[in-house]
Formats: sequence, C-alpha cells, structure tokens
Amino acid sequence: MRAFTFERAATPAQAASSAMQHPGARFIAGGTNLLDLMKLEIETPSHLIDVNGLALDSIEPTAGGGLRIGALVRNTDLAADARIRRDYAVLTRALVAGASGQLRNQATTAGNLLQRTRCPYFYDVNQPCNKRQPGTGCAAREGFSRQHAVVGVSEACIATHPSDMAVAMRVLDAVIETVSPDGSQRAIPIAEFYCAPGDTPHIETVLQPGELIVAVTLPAPLGGTHIYRKVRDRASYAFALVSVAAVILPEGGGRVAVGGVAHQPWRSAAADAELPHGAQAVCDVLFADARPTEANRYKLLLAQRTLASAIAEARSNA
Repeated sequence: MRAFTFERAATPAQAASSAMQHPGARFIAGGTNLLDLMKLEIETPSHLIDVNGLALDSIEPTAGGGLRIGALVRNTDLAADARIRRDYAVLTRALVAGASGQLRNQATTAGNLLQRTRCPYFYDVNQPCNKRQPGTGCAAREGFSRQHAVVGVSEACIATHPSDMAVAMRVLDAVIETVSPDGSQRAIPIAEFYCAPGDTPHIETVLQPGELIVAVTLPAPLGGTHIYRKVRDRASYAFALVSVAAVILPEGGGRVAVGGVAHQPWRSAAADAELPHGAQAVCDVLFADARPTEANRYKLLLAQRTLASAIAEARSNA
C-alpha cells in the first residue's frame, strides 16, 4: 500500500472541498472495497477523507411518503429497518444476499453504490484493463468471460457492476443526493447515475471531482410483491452471475431490474410493460441489444428463467 495523508471531515461541505484541494483524494467510510484496492495498488489515493463523523447515518420519512437514507447508513441497519422490510422488501432481500454479516455491518449505502467491478482482470495488475489503466486494452474480451456483461458492453470493457443493493434501488427508482465542493446540491436518478463504458470505462458514474453522496431517497412505496433472486456459484459470499429484482403488482404489471449482466443494474420501461406477458417477453426487450461472448451467453437464458421463477413466486404469494 502506498503512503497517503489522512483527515476526518466535520461536514459534508468540508469533505467535498477538501477532495478538490487534494487531487487524487478518496472518501472513506466502511472501506470494504477501497482498502482492498489500495492493498493491491489498484487504487492509489494520495489523501483519504474519513466521512464517518458526518451526520449521515439516519433513515427519515420524506414529505412525499418515501424514505431518505443517509449515505452512511450501514447495510445491516438498512436491511433491518422496519419500514424498509415492510414497504421496500426487495431492498432488504438484496442487501441480505449481498455479503456476509460482518461486511454488512461495515458497508455503507453510498459505498455500496460506488463499489468497483470484481472482474478478475481488473484485479490482476499484470493484465491489461481499460477500467484500471485507460488505453491498455480489455483482457476479458479474449479471456475467461463467463462472469462478464452481456449487454451494454463496449469494445473497451465488458465488466459488470457488482452491487446487489443497486439492483433493488434501480427497481425502486431511487434518487441519489450529492453535495459539490462549491456547496451546490443535486439529485440524480439512479437511472442516470452510472456511465456506459464506451471508450472511457474508468469513468463509472456521473459524479464530478469532489462531489460527495449524502443520501439516497426512495419514493413512496409501490406495493405489490417484492422478490429478489440471486444466482451464484456458491450459496454465500459470492457475486451474482444473474440477479433479478422484481416488484409484481396485483394486476400483473410491475418492474424488473437485472444484475450481473451489465455495467449497471439493467432495466427498461419497455421491458417492464411486458411483465403481464411473462419472463420471455420481458427478456426479449431487456436483452434486445445483447452482445454476449460464447462463455457467457448462458446468462440470457439464466436471466429469463430466474425472472420466470420470481414471477411464479410472486403470483403464488398473491
């Protein structure tokens, strides 16, 4: 691990301002992903800004009937909150599926959204990776790609986003609140938060330098039956090959987001509209522009079958 300087921020504005004053700075809270990357020298921040002291660890109701989740709310606390369990059950299920209890105790809401890909070529500093070192190439394209993306890919990158929580947040239409170094604030719909890889896969979100996530807001509850299905190589502590977050409404409609298949949770309004017609109709729309490799083509059928299982469970519960 390379040497770095360290400070504890007192306010969100101070944290954002300090990040601008220290090029290469990173915010740190739980550190469940960042510290591993620093040990491997994939991330080499010259300055760390500890944000744990900021008052961003509460879950509060909003005027619109939803919930505002502080950026520092730990995954364990978010999953266990009675309001989340009752009205946003897909989020609780995704969080519990996402990691071990020890990691959930430490990991934060904002950090979960910002975790980086677990592509093995990204983690191997001896391999070319445009996400880790722009312009070097993508070893995964001609390598072992069984776990990689099948849709939304580019010639420069086929990595997937690893978060389970983000898939549930996407199906719930969460909004991400931030503060910038100049003190300005903005609200970013999660649908617009992640960047397509294109020629710049190292630019993963629309966050600007120094911009700090302060909260995630959920709109009023959708109702319906909430399902989260995660298919992985082993029963625990493994990232999704395919995951499905679904909210199935009594009349048969609803929403679907899929994880493990793209650079972000994958969802489209046109695919949601096909829910009454079944899983194949939804997936035909969701994956209309899919570009799988021979090694990961199975994900298209796996996603369809996982969604079909979720729909059947929802209808059975109803």
